[in-house]
Amino acid sequence: MKGTITAVVLGLAVLTGALAEPTGAAEMKAIQTQKTKDAVVTLKSETGQWKPGKNDFTLEITSPDGKPLDAGKVSLSTSMSMPGMAPMVAGATLTPDKAPGRYVGTISFPDGGGRQVTVSWDGPAGKGSARFSVPVR
Repeated sequence: MKGTITAVVLGLAVLTGALAEPTGAAEMKAIQTQKTKDAVVTLKSETGQWKPGKNDFTLEITSPDGKPLDAGKVSLSTSMSMPGMAPMVAGATLTPDKAPGRYVGTISFPDGGGRQVTVSWDGPAGKGSARFSVPVR
């Protein structure tokens, strides 16, 4: 009897684990999408926005018809104009994800406010860039 109970408990544990939601699989929400002539650049995060402090995000680059683009070397930087001062500049750390055209990144901001974002790429799909504004709140 003890062996049967153990087998049932073990079987339930395996079944429950197989049906459980994987950790870190949160749905990503678009922060901003910018269309260029040859590409669509989409910036995403779990909350759909950037906040002061450290931010994790995903950057996707696709063709206008939605197919992932192998963008090769990609960079993302931000700037915030300040009257009478040099612009505040922040660069992101980007790492290619397993899927083509997708990059995982982090960026930190000391405070809130509107940021000009520049995304540049140079790879097999060509060379390009996109600029757009993102609020940090």
